[in-house]
Amino acid sequence: MQIVEFTADSLRFSDTLPAQAPSDGFVWLFLDRDEFETHQALLQQAALQLGRSALLDLHCKDLANPSHPSHYDYTSIYDLIIFRRLATQAETRAETEQEAVGASEGQGERPRPKPRGGLTAFNRISSKAVGFAVFDRLLISVHPRGCYTAKSFIQRSLTDARFSVDSVSARSRIPPSPADLTLRMVNAMVDSYLDVRKELTTQLEHWQGELLKPDSRFINWGSLMGARSQLHVLEDLCDEQHDAMQEWLDSLREQPMSSFAADDQLAQTRRDQMVARARDVIEHIQRVVHHARRLEQSAETVVQIHFSAQSNRTNDIMRTLTALTAVFLPLNLITGFFGMNFEFMPLIHQTSGFWWTTGFMVLLVVVVVSIFWRKRYLARSKR
Repeated sequence: MQIVEFTADSLRFSDTLPAQAPSDGFVWLFLDRDEFETHQALLQQAALQLGRSALLDLHCKDLANPSHPSHYDYTSIYDLIIFRRLATQAETRAETEQEAVGASEGQGERPRPKPRGGLTAFNRISSKAVGFAVFDRLLISVHPRGCYTAKSFIQRSLTDARFSVDSVSARSRIPPSPADLTLRMVNAMVDSYLDVRKELTTQLEHWQGELLKPDSRFINWGSLMGARSQLHVLEDLCDEQHDAMQEWLDSLREQPMSSFAADDQLAQTRRDQMVARARDVIEHIQRVVHHARRLEQSAETVVQIHFSAQSNRTNDIMRTLTALTAVFLPLNLITGFFGMNFEFMPLIHQTSGFWWTTGFMVLLVVVVVSIFWRKRYLARSKR
């Protein structure tokens, strides 16, 4: 595998590219999206010289579009894959600062509000588009500036190549084809989605604990709705990724065996490896989708439990107030009866009348409280 990076210092096409694609390997051309317009003519020449077909103008626009959703398209010569990877913390921070500066200067969109309550992991559900044009012996990849995927795979490929040369008996781990390298990079991008699951789960559990406290005074409802919206974004991203990878997997199955290798047995082996790797990527995407849906359902469930607990506390308070009202209602009736301005009333002119009335009222309170206690109207709530 030969790696060629297009940068602002690339001046002469003949100095950076081979005359033709190797028969037992492939050429990988990668560049930042910021440099795409500058080197588009050189890329078209490389695609025509090494891949036997220039890139379509529509596909060039797709590769240059930083907000393009995950997508798969193909021609008779090459495949086009747009895959959105998870943005790093540094990229998210830089993006937020850029939005804030643009908003302060009256340009661009307003900055997105950050979730409160320490749930900063939901800010990481931001994605960057990475484009791949996959030929038989040529791979053109367009990445965001400073893309960790490209840098890590370049370093890994150089290490594997050096290890293969130093150790003759070692198995070569260098990707045998552009499609295999693309799948490996896509798999690494999906793994970043799997890694962020732990942070989302931990922070959402923190919120759940706050909601389920007996004396909860939760006020971050706006942040909770924002977190649910971010989970919807993650689910939509994964759905697009799944559709793109499924279409590419179907295309791999339909390709002739000669496109993988000249030898039939080797071609079958490589095809099976490619299909297995593609299925593994799709399975990882499905795991992320299921986890996002599970987190969303968990958030909805804990909100329902929170309001149910609040309603139960309200019912307890109303039950206590009702019991107290029922206890004092007959007492008010008795005192009101004896407070009437009548000359002749039972016990009103007797010396023991006050004590008989007081004793009857106390007995009435004891009887009513006992009945309510047996009916569990005054039972203490367990928390």
